[in-house]
Amino acid sequence: MNKILVTGGAGFIGSAFVRLQLREHPELHIVTYDKLTYSGNLDNLRDADPARHTFVRGDINDPDTLGPALEGCDAVVNFAAESHVDRSLNGAADFIATNVAGVNTVLDQARRAGVGRVLLVSTDEVYGSIEEGAFRETDAPHPRNPYAASKAAGELFGTAYGETYGLHVVTTRGSNTYGPYQYPEKVLPLFVTNALDGLPLPLYGDGMNVRDWLHVDDHCRGIDTALRHGAPGEVYNIPGGNERRNIELTRRILELTGRDETLIRPVADRVGHDRRYAIDGAKLRALGWAPRMDWDEGIALTVQWYKDNEGWWRKIKSGEFREYYRRQYGL
Repeated sequence: MNKILVTGGAGFIGSAFVRLQLREHPELHIVTYDKLTYSGNLDNLRDADPARHTFVRGDINDPDTLGPALEGCDAVVNFAAESHVDRSLNGAADFIATNVAGVNTVLDQARRAGVGRVLLVSTDEVYGSIEEGAFRETDAPHPRNPYAASKAAGELFGTAYGETYGLHVVTTRGSNTYGPYQYPEKVLPLFVTNALDGLPLPLYGDGMNVRDWLHVDDHCRGIDTALRHGAPGEVYNIPGGNERRNIELTRRILELTGRDETLIRPVADRVGHDRRYAIDGAKLRALGWAPRMDWDEGIALTVQWYKDNEGWWRKIKSGEFREYYRRQYGL
C-alpha cells in the first residue's frame, strides 16, 4: 500500500494510527479526513510530516468531499465515530448519523473509487457484558446501549458490502483504550486531569465495573495487522489483557498524581452500565500481533504525558466541555 485514507484521523485513536503509520511505514502517504467535531483536534497531528501527510476537513456523510479524498487510495481505515456512551444515552441521533449512515457512505464511496481494502474500527462493547470468560469473534453481538448498537449496525453494513459487492472489508473490535491525546470526557483522562487540579473524580455506582485496558499504540498495531493481513469479511478482537475494576483504576490514578481518596465522588450509576467486558485475541495473535505495553508502565507514562502537556488539555476543558461536564455529573 502506498496511500491510505484515515477517517476520523484527528481523534484520539485515529491520530495515534496516523502517527504510527508515518513512523513505521516510510513508503506511505496518509490522507487524514476529519470533520473536526468537539473531539477532533489538529494539535494531535502537529508533528505529521507535510510531505507525507495531507489533511482534508470533511464529514463522512458528504460523498462530494469524501469521494475525491479517496482518489488513488489503496485502503481506508474508518475511525470516524461518535464514541461516548454517556452522550448516546442523552440522544442517539448523532450516533446513528455517523456510526451507521456514515459507515454506509464510506463503504459506498470506497466501492465506487475502487479502493482495495476497508477496515472498520469497532468496539468490544458490541458484545455486551460477560460475567466470566471472554467473547470470541463468533459470539453474537448483544449491544446494551445506543452507542454499542450503532457500532454493531455499522459492522453489519460492512458485512453486507462484502457479500453484495465483493468489497474487502475487515472489522476490528478493540477493548478500552488509553494513552496520550485522549479527549478528557473519557474516564481515564478525566480522572487524571481532575486529580491534577484537585477536583472530584465522579465514579459511577460502586466502582466494581471491570474493563480491559489496551494502550493506544498496541491498539493501532492491532488495526495495522488486521488491515495488512486480515482476511476479507473477518472480525478481529484486540484485547489489552489488563482487566481492572474502575475503583482500582481510580486509586492508581490518585497514587500517580499524588492525591488521596477524598477526591473520589460516587455518582449515580450509568443506566444499562455493562458490568464486565472481556474479549479473546487468539485470532489476531495468529496473524503475529501481541500487545507490547505493560500496564503499570503504560498508565504511568500516560499520567506523565498529561502532566507534561497541560496546555493541550486545559484548552479542551473549557467552553462546551465544561457545560457538558456540569450537565453530566452535576459538579
